[in-house]
Amino acid sequence: MTDYKDPENTILLELKGGTVVIELLPDVAPAHVARMKELARSGAYDNVAFHRVIPGFMAQTGDVAHGNMENDFNLRRAGTGASEMPDVPAEFSKIPHARGSIGAARSANPNSANSQFFINFSDNDFLNGQYTVYGQVKSGMEHVDAIVVGEPPENPDRMISMKVAADA
Repeated sequence: MTDYKDPENTILLELKGGTVVIELLPDVAPAHVARMKELARSGAYDNVAFHRVIPGFMAQTGDVAHGNMENDFNLRRAGTGASEMPDVPAEFSKIPHARGSIGAARSANPNSANSQFFINFSDNDFLNGQYTVYGQVKSGMEHVDAIVVGEPPENPDRMISMKVAADA
């Protein structure tokens, strides 16, 4: 196993091109970090589509209700669902939405984040203070850059698997 600074708060996201290593920020957004780890450990994120990918902006995924490409996948509904757990209240911070940062996707209600998240392709400062940042890609961003684009993509890419490094 590779040595990670904090394996309990490191996510290993397997994409078609390789592994993306994400350092979570439990001191900044503990509830969001806990939710991602819980869903990763349950396997809920495995095979979930990237349903909204906008070049120069972000790649969104995490709809565990409608986005699993191996279980009742519905491309038209992908992006409208969440886990069965309660929504997570906003945990806004001064951490910027920089390239490679992980942001909590939500509806217009700031306290409606659940399972969906996005990875920023570029510095998206206009999101600062409006969406919770709870992680940062440490390596493998080139695999994120290669995700098929579209809203939704005709043939979307997926998260092959997501694991907490401490469990890998």
